[in-house]
Amino acid sequence: MTNTRRRAAGWHAATALLLSGALVGLAGCAGGGSATPAEDIPAEGTDDGTTLTLWTRAPLEKQANLLVDAYNASHENQVELTVVPNDDYVAKVGAAAGSGGLPDLFAADIVYVPNWVEQGLFQDISAQIDGLDYKDQINQGHLSAGTDADGKEHVLPFVLDLSMLFWNKELFEEAGLDPEKAPATMAEYADAAKKIQALGKDGVYGTATGLNCGGCLVFTWFPSIWASGEEVLSDDGHESLLANDAAKEVYDTWRDLWESGAVLPSSQDEAGPTWTAGFTEGNVGLMFYPATLLSSTPFDTGVAGIPGVDGGASTFVGGDGIGISKDSKKAAQAWNFLTWLMSEEAQVDVLAKDNDVVSRADFADNEYAAKDPRLVTINEVASQGDTPVALNFQQAFNAPGSPWLTLVRNAVLEGTDTVDTDNDAITEILAQ
Repeated sequence: MTNTRRRAAGWHAATALLLSGALVGLAGCAGGGSATPAEDIPAEGTDDGTTLTLWTRAPLEKQANLLVDAYNASHENQVELTVVPNDDYVAKVGAAAGSGGLPDLFAADIVYVPNWVEQGLFQDISAQIDGLDYKDQINQGHLSAGTDADGKEHVLPFVLDLSMLFWNKELFEEAGLDPEKAPATMAEYADAAKKIQALGKDGVYGTATGLNCGGCLVFTWFPSIWASGEEVLSDDGHESLLANDAAKEVYDTWRDLWESGAVLPSSQDEAGPTWTAGFTEGNVGLMFYPATLLSSTPFDTGVAGIPGVDGGASTFVGGDGIGISKDSKKAAQAWNFLTWLMSEEAQVDVLAKDNDVVSRADFADNEYAAKDPRLVTINEVASQGDTPVALNFQQAFNAPGSPWLTLVRNAVLEGTDTVDTDNDAITEILAQ
């Protein structure tokens, strides 16, 4: 994979409220009031008993509670956490930003970070981030998402979510497949799905996806293109490259799977809320799946990176970033929370202990991951992952009826020869 600043939406954004007029209209009212942290903020921030406010989306409630509880138990500062329903989050942030009422800290799905940075919702913390001697170990996709056109940095990773290939070992064994071996190519993936379908088990299907869920599809299909050595967007995020040979082979593979009947039928209309349910319930043989669900998957599952057309492996590095809001007057204290968030105590003793992915590469091989080889695999694949850059990512990919959804549904469900034309429609949105 190349190497430029990359931004993107994690799968959660598929069910998030779309960018509304209230948020889009913030450009004129957010920038002028932005506060800047004082240059003399201590490297570790200030821990003086201040009360801080923090907002997060409901999908991250478990991780947020664990982190806030651990911080509050070990610091004089105290963080008051507000968990907002996923579908209400964008509207709540937009309204608060317009009225000067944002909390001290707030997390944001990577899909929204570039827009919210552009509109001045986060404070510039470049000096603080650049002062971290482990900066190069922090997940670069999340740092890049919060870096504006002038190179100023605004967010750190809050919680990472990766897309991975998961397979049901019991169903693999029943189908005569090696339960300890991951499909290494898209063709092997399709072959495994068809063999599981051929079992003829009532209610069991080879694979599943969200064919009416733009966020699900970027989260799980882009990695196959990256693993094939291709890109999905131009470096400036203004052009879609989703008509390349590898991308077309991915669509053709899924078209074949759909026609063969090996795809869970409800995938056709799946818009996001239940797109992983079939696998979690043990009724799907293998699928591209969020790594954060490993701990809640109630059977023996294999885990690997998402394969490309002819091999390789990659992942979509999604999740949420976190920064200090433009409205906070407690930047030094908020930075104390953020720098602790990057510490071994938070990354290993809180997140890794809970089977979550760490945000620092130097903590990937930790004591908790070592107990489960699948966690080591997830952490290792994280370094092979990517997050694409595009200011208009939401409109082009995640919105209901987006041109990306049109491309996929035409190619997979309808079998039309319109990939090039549909790809041009994505570019039209990205170039605006």
